[in-house]
Amino acid sequence: MGLLKRRPRNRRAGRPHVLDVKLRSDQVRRSRLRWGARAGAVLFGVLFGLYLAWQMGAWALNRFVYENPAFALREVQVHTDGILSPEQLRRWAGVRAGQNLFALDLARVKRDLELVPLIESVSIERILPTTLRIRVTEREPVAQLNVPRPDGRGGFEVGVFWLDATGHVMVPPDPRQCAVPPQPDDTLPVLTGVGLQDLQPGRRLESPPARAALELIAAFAHSPMAGLVDLRRIDVSAPDVLVVTTGQGSEVTFSTQAIEQQLRRWREIHDLGLRQGRAVAWLDLAVGNNVPVRWAEAGALPPASPKLPKTTRKRKHV
Repeated sequence: MGLLKRRPRNRRAGRPHVLDVKLRSDQVRRSRLRWGARAGAVLFGVLFGLYLAWQMGAWALNRFVYENPAFALREVQVHTDGILSPEQLRRWAGVRAGQNLFALDLARVKRDLELVPLIESVSIERILPTTLRIRVTEREPVAQLNVPRPDGRGGFEVGVFWLDATGHVMVPPDPRQCAVPPQPDDTLPVLTGVGLQDLQPGRRLESPPARAALELIAAFAHSPMAGLVDLRRIDVSAPDVLVVTTGQGSEVTFSTQAIEQQLRRWREIHDLGLRQGRAVAWLDLAVGNNVPVRWAEAGALPPASPKLPKTTRKRKHV
């Protein structure tokens, strides 16, 4: 047999359609680019629209609210339960007529007022269109501290600090800052033995004996001894006891614990002395049993002085 000649193979028939694949890939890429461009344009348009809306809103808010003369402050109503004058409170608040009521920073006004040691809390509200209302709760002094300080002439003078029931330190107000006269200092019990480093106006005393003395003052006001004697001085220099001097000259020692129970025991001993025609000159209530007491003749001690009316919590509305 003769050798058969092989036909030459068509090389193109066995090749992949490279050109067709490239065309399809380019079409997909162009399609993706078109969609990406459209999505970017839409996103940019949305963001630009939001930016324009925000700018227009800010302009409208300034134009029709914050710069609107219809909301200019014309009246500041001040309500306080203490002695400070409304004019002084307005000065501390730092508000003035003509300020925009919405632009006024109420948090700043509240903070500035509550930084005054004489003020316990403040609430503020806008009353549209032109009124600001401020309600103030003042701290009520229940005790005082007398501290010597230089008078600038080479000598010393007595500086007075007030304490409220929570132990916050205050400086008595200038009478010119008050609508009614401040409470006379001699009506408040005097605390002695308090460290001078603890006396920072606006801060609270952290001394446990001083806090116990304030608890004693609060409990005494509602105790059986109220009205029978006056608390004039409380020595807190000892860590565990309070030494009380009354306006009648008696000296009574208290433990810093179970104060109300000791006040009831004081009343029992006081009544026992009355039945025998005697008065307590010295008493140690810190002793649990067999309470030591020294007696004096009932007429030898002055009677309780009448209480002066307090003016520090005279409620008024201005």
